[in-house]
Amino acid sequence: MRRALKQRVGRRQLIALETELLAELRACKHRVPHLAGGLVASVDGLLVAHDTHGTEPTGLAAMTAASLSLAQRLADTTGQGEFRESLVRGEYGYVATYAAGGSCVLTLLAHPDVNVGRLHLEARRSARRITGLLNDALVSKDPRDAG
Repeated sequence: MRRALKQRVGRRQLIALETELLAELRACKHRVPHLAGGLVASVDGLLVAHDTHGTEPTGLAAMTAASLSLAQRLADTTGQGEFRESLVRGEYGYVATYAAGGSCVLTLLAHPDVNVGRLHLEARRSARRITGLLNDALVSKDPRDAG
């Protein structure tokens, strides 16, 4: 995804996109108490943007892609349609992944005392915004930015 973005948008636009994605991740973190961090990754596991502290983002992006592949297959096999989101609850918190368009996902890390309903509500909104940001970046290439 990152490579595709580099090929289709200019360098300045890619930097602006990363800044906007990071701002959205931070805004989501602000709106959801007990949210530890998050990232945007391509469906093939490449890191696009992250706001994670204490977690290695590149590895998390790769693991997200692996779990996404399984979740997509599970949804398809059981006749549930296209993947939308998944939630993993561990002893020390949650890992939630949401579709962000056809080529990216939003993965959020939350503490065990997070309000899961609020997490879903805000994450779905953020995923829609991220989808819009990605689509806008791919549509509006600046011809002056050959970079």
